[in-house]
Amino acid sequence: MIIDSIELKDYRNYENLNIRFSPSGNIIYGENARGKTNILEAAYMSGTSKSHKGSRDKDIIRFDAEEAHIRTKIKKRDRDYQIDIHLKKNGRKGIAVNHVPLKKTADLFGILNIIFFSPEDLSIIKSSPEKRRRFMDSELCQIDKIYLNDLTNYNKVINNRNKLLKDIYFNSSERKTLDVWDEQLINYGKRIISKRRKFVQDIAPIVSGMHSNISGGREKLTINYEPDIDDIFFYDELIKNRDRDIKTGSTSTGPHRDDLSFLIDGVDIRKYGSQGQQRTCALSLKLSEIKLVEETIGEKPVLLLDDVMSELDSKRQNDLLSSLDDMQIIITCTGVDELIKSRLHIDKIFEINDNRATEISYSKQEEL
Repeated sequence: MIIDSIELKDYRNYENLNIRFSPSGNIIYGENARGKTNILEAAYMSGTSKSHKGSRDKDIIRFDAEEAHIRTKIKKRDRDYQIDIHLKKNGRKGIAVNHVPLKKTADLFGILNIIFFSPEDLSIIKSSPEKRRRFMDSELCQIDKIYLNDLTNYNKVINNRNKLLKDIYFNSSERKTLDVWDEQLINYGKRIISKRRKFVQDIAPIVSGMHSNISGGREKLTINYEPDIDDIFFYDELIKNRDRDIKTGSTSTGPHRDDLSFLIDGVDIRKYGSQGQQRTCALSLKLSEIKLVEETIGEKPVLLLDDVMSELDSKRQNDLLSSLDDMQIIITCTGVDELIKSRLHIDKIFEINDNRATEISYSKQEEL
């Protein structure tokens, strides 16, 4: 699976950009705030329909423009795909695959599998539980459309239930309608808990093996899924907490409060691990995503590395690069010298300047 090209129009700082990638190693470099990450963001949106930053569509559109376009061409299992995304300041986004409009955004998932690795991911271990839930959801949504549907519906039910809880606080007669939302919440929530548990069971031995290699076998890493509530007790907890939920106007029980724990030799490194241990664990987690996707869909995803190399010491850089054979990689950085000297096979280098991408080599420059 590879991204062949990305064409942007009125996207972020780019009025027009057309960039054609190599099937293996690609570097996008330039000074900070020049728009390197924006290209990776567009690639990520082509696979998931959303910004990895959580940005609203209207905030992605270039200043003074009313709409933006992403056109991404990919090759997957010897087939060509064209993904077109049309963003509007006033209206819903439009998505088409091979010129056929999609009825549901969810239909985009699974066509282009993306692993996005940014410096923020290095702090996932010590960050909030929300970041670790997002890690599970990001991967599961790309490989399991049923999970994507369940998660989407669960979030809608949570929003509706929370709105109702606030209304009940002022009008208790509406309390009887909670049963309708609770039934749906339990239905979708149980399936989410089951899929997350299976996901962690599948990825845990992969992460543990990766971590053992990186740490030289000196540490044993264990990952545990920590559901907020066991699915068999979900209904009982919802009923027990109703009065509290009405008072606070929010749902206090469910998979929207799940977490993951990471133990090294039995010690919870979320609280007690060193920065080095936390970063090694985060790196192992990302590398394991690649292997799990490959085992699930039969081919490696596209890996986007957003200025991560500068955040890793030389050993962890080598551990990362040694795991990236036979897959497409697109890396952003502020300098290319160290990457050129590294063991990573690089075919194309692009310099970002003045809202343009220039492909460079040792002998020539070609403006795109």
